[in-house]
Amino acid sequence: MKKSPKRRTAIKRPVKSSANADAKAVAAYFSRLPEPAKSTLQTVRAAILSACPKATTETISYGIPTFKHDGGICAIAAFKDHCSLFPMSYFVIDKFRTELARFEVSKGTVRFPTDKPLPASLLKKIIKARLTQMSEKAAAKQKSKSHR
Repeated sequence: MKKSPKRRTAIKRPVKSSANADAKAVAAYFSRLPEPAKSTLQTVRAAILSACPKATTETISYGIPTFKHDGGICAIAAFKDHCSLFPMSYFVIDKFRTELARFEVSKGTVRFPTDKPLPASLLKKIIKARLTQMSEKAAAKQKSKSHR
């Protein structure tokens, strides 16, 4: 007697929204920060969000708040003696090197005092440049795919 194959039925699981979990994780990160780093980073965060597209998401990546929209835009963090902006692009740091001269800058990080946020106008320019770089990179990738 031949056995009929067992039919597998898909188990439908409720889809959990990670947006709520991300928001809670970001809020938890900020709640653990001491002053003045907390206020400074919240000011930086507001400036970043004002320059980002509406669909930008905030998440915790590598333990720090990260802003994403079709890829990573930037991340921010507070440390004992400084706060940092991680633009996720050496190109962007290099482009604004003159304006960033009064801050400690390395290949992928801009460090600033815990009690003195980066100027909002500079942050917005950095974010806009990063978004432009990301869209140009995506367009180039699409173009190379269409030529295959």
